[in-house]
Amino acid sequence: MAERGYSATKDQLTNRLARIEGQVRGIARMVDEDTYCIDVLTQISAVTKALQAVSIGLVEDHLAHCVVDAARNSPEEGAAKVKEASDAIARLVRS
Repeated sequence: MAERGYSATKDQLTNRLARIEGQVRGIARMVDEDTYCIDVLTQISAVTKALQAVSIGLVEDHLAHCVVDAARNSPEEGAAKVKEASDAIARLVRS
């Protein structure tokens, strides 16, 4: 199996995502229990920020590992990985 940029911190990433998953389940429970709208929105904001933090970490890992390795292999491969990273960042910014 290929090593990814996040491989060294995979356990931390998995734990963080599990916490986010729990937060999302909590939001669903809040809606089911007719919790006040602003309280639900506050929790959605917290989940959004948590996912953004995960995204930033993955981008950093990708740049430090995948992009750097590709650039060491060849300028063309490096340029392709930079484009791929740029496209991913653009998708994150739009979301």
